[in-house]
Amino acid sequence: MNDQILYPGNVEELSDLVKSSLASNTPLLVKGMGSKEGWGQPDGSGHMVSVSNISGVTMYEPEELVMTAAAGTSIEYIKKLLEGKNQQLAFEPPDINRLYGKSMGMGTLGGVLACNLSGPRRIQAGAARDHFLGFEAVSGRGEIFKSGGRVVKNVTGFDLSKLLAGSFGTLAIMTSISIKVLPKPEKTRSILVFGLNVEDAITVMNTALSSPNEVNAVAHLPENLSEKSKVDYVHDAGEAVTVIRVQGPAPSVEARSIALRNLLSRFGDMEELHSDNSNMLWTEIAEVVDLINDPTKLLWRLSVPPKEGANIANSIREFSDADIYFDWGGGLIWVGVLPVGGALSEEIRSLISDIGGHATLMRAPNDIRSITPVFQPQNPGVAALSARIKQNFDPQGILNPGKILLPGL
Repeated sequence: MNDQILYPGNVEELSDLVKSSLASNTPLLVKGMGSKEGWGQPDGSGHMVSVSNISGVTMYEPEELVMTAAAGTSIEYIKKLLEGKNQQLAFEPPDINRLYGKSMGMGTLGGVLACNLSGPRRIQAGAARDHFLGFEAVSGRGEIFKSGGRVVKNVTGFDLSKLLAGSFGTLAIMTSISIKVLPKPEKTRSILVFGLNVEDAITVMNTALSSPNEVNAVAHLPENLSEKSKVDYVHDAGEAVTVIRVQGPAPSVEARSIALRNLLSRFGDMEELHSDNSNMLWTEIAEVVDLINDPTKLLWRLSVPPKEGANIANSIREFSDADIYFDWGGGLIWVGVLPVGGALSEEIRSLISDIGGHATLMRAPNDIRSITPVFQPQNPGVAALSARIKQNFDPQGILNPGKILLPGL
């Protein structure tokens, strides 16, 4: 990899840079602030290009619940700006930078959308891509193009925003992004249910989610991980903790919390967290690193049908002494394993091959990532479609080559 980092200051400079790279057939390794460099296949050779100098909020209309900002704008700056108007990014993007040895708050808006990062509220509010209204970007051809707009309902042409979300900078380099924002909830409460095994925890989570109480986040921490929380009620429990969150107007939250406690009382002892402690716990759940805190462990992120979560976790423990916890009502499983015998990719992926899930290797040393597919391998039909899309956006393959796929796959 070339150590030179290029910092275009606007979309025209970025377009010229891409055209120059095309002429010399030099790959571009696309970054925001570089906070997630450890995610994906290891970087190859080429020039590193950072959009961190293309930053700033260009339009924010709180009454219309919409914002447009440059791709290199700090996500922390955006959150603080929204808090000033009592608003939020409803998809609750987690700050996972510490997983890769980076400082908190380094992420950019472009990085969040390029990785389609979504937090615990995803089960209610949807993923980051569902709040992505439009963008300006430079393709791998060096062409400046736009898609979508600044309104929530936009049906003109193809919704390319959904395509770029989760593409990890392999199709185009975004320079400007329009997103939907929403009011911040007045109150937050989290119900804790203590001492459940994995099977009972899945039942409790599904019971809460299927109730009329508008639950927007549900997670389960086994005993060995709950004790790592900085929240006293969780840390001092000495047993597994299942967490159910409700948010909204104060009277509604109070009524729904009472209803949930009555509904779930037969499952075990309970406690309730109010706003500050609740927010601290959900931050720990979303950011992972404080719970699975052994940096020598490989980190897997599994997305599975929630009803299969317990079976998957129990099967993993048959071949690995793994740290495991659940988010998204059991649909998201975080797994920390020691790198004994490699990344265990075949063992883990074989467990989900028949149930429609996928497994992503979120953290591993370069030598393991260089020989292990980080992202779930695509079936032949999807792989062929992905190749055609890549060919249309980046025919010479200069944008983040190999970030998503190992060479030859």
